[in-house]
Amino acid sequence: MKRFLEVTGFLLTVFGVCGVIRELTDGWFSFMGLTRFLTENIAVLEGRELYANLVIAVLGLVVMIASDRVAKD
Repeated sequence: MKRFLEVTGFLLTVFGVCGVIRELTDGWFSFMGLTRFLTENIAVLEGRELYANLVIAVLGLVVMIASDRVAKD
Protein backbone atom coordinates (compact mmCIF):
# COMPACT_ATOMS: atom_id res chain seq x y z
CA MET A 1 0.00 0.00 0.00
CA LYS A 2 2.86 2.35 0.82
CA ARG A 3 4.44 1.94 -2.61
CA PHE A 4 1.08 2.50 -4.34
CA LEU A 5 0.56 5.76 -2.45
CA GLU A 6 4.10 6.91 -3.22
CA VAL A 7 3.70 6.26 -6.94
CA THR A 8 0.23 7.84 -7.04
CA GLY A 9 1.44 10.93 -5.19
CA PHE A 10 4.45 11.26 -7.45
CA LEU A 11 2.36 11.00 -10.60
CA LEU A 12 -0.18 13.53 -9.32
CA THR A 13 2.64 15.94 -8.50
CA VAL A 14 4.24 15.53 -11.93
CA PHE A 15 0.89 15.94 -13.71
CA GLY A 16 0.08 19.03 -11.65
CA VAL A 17 3.44 20.70 -12.24
CA CYS A 18 3.34 19.93 -15.97
CA GLY A 19 -0.18 21.35 -16.11
CA VAL A 20 0.93 24.54 -14.37
CA ILE A 21 3.83 24.93 -16.81
CA ARG A 22 1.47 24.25 -19.73
CA GLU A 23 -0.98 26.91 -18.50
CA LEU A 24 1.75 29.48 -17.91
CA THR A 25 3.18 28.96 -21.41
CA ASP A 26 -0.26 29.07 -23.10
CA GLY A 27 -0.10 25.47 -24.26
CA TRP A 28 3.41 25.67 -25.68
CA PHE A 29 4.68 23.05 -23.21
CA SER A 30 2.45 20.11 -24.07
CA PHE A 31 4.67 17.38 -22.61
CA MET A 32 1.89 15.94 -20.48
CA GLY A 33 -1.32 16.25 -22.43
CA LEU A 34 -3.18 14.31 -19.76
CA THR A 35 -3.55 17.42 -17.62
CA ARG A 36 -5.64 19.02 -20.33
CA PHE A 37 -8.20 16.21 -20.02
CA LEU A 38 -8.19 16.49 -16.23
CA THR A 39 -9.02 20.18 -16.12
CA GLU A 40 -10.55 21.39 -19.40
CA ASN A 41 -13.44 18.93 -19.65
CA ILE A 42 -15.02 19.99 -16.36
CA ALA A 43 -17.33 22.98 -16.81
CA VAL A 44 -16.82 24.25 -13.25
CA LEU A 45 -13.08 24.62 -13.85
CA GLU A 46 -13.40 26.64 -17.05
CA GLY A 47 -11.02 29.57 -16.74
CA ARG A 48 -9.49 28.13 -13.58
CA GLU A 49 -7.20 25.52 -15.08
CA LEU A 50 -4.09 26.97 -13.45
CA TYR A 51 -5.60 26.72 -9.98
CA ALA A 52 -6.85 23.19 -10.66
CA ASN A 53 -3.36 22.09 -11.68
CA LEU A 54 -1.91 23.68 -8.57
CA VAL A 55 -4.41 21.77 -6.45
CA ILE A 56 -3.49 18.53 -8.26
CA ALA A 57 0.22 19.14 -7.56
CA VAL A 58 -0.40 19.92 -3.89
CA LEU A 59 -2.66 16.88 -3.56
CA GLY A 60 0.17 14.75 -4.93
CA LEU A 61 2.53 16.15 -2.31
CA VAL A 62 -0.01 15.45 0.42
CA VAL A 63 -0.43 11.85 -0.74
CA MET A 64 3.35 11.37 -0.75
CA ILE A 65 3.62 12.77 2.76
CA ALA A 66 0.73 10.58 3.93
CA SER A 67 2.42 7.52 2.44
CA ASP A 68 5.23 7.92 4.98
CA ARG A 69 2.71 7.39 7.77
CA VAL A 70 1.40 4.13 6.32
CA ALA A 71 3.01 0.96 7.61
CA LYS A 72 5.11 -0.89 5.06
CA ASP A 73 3.44 -4.10 3.86
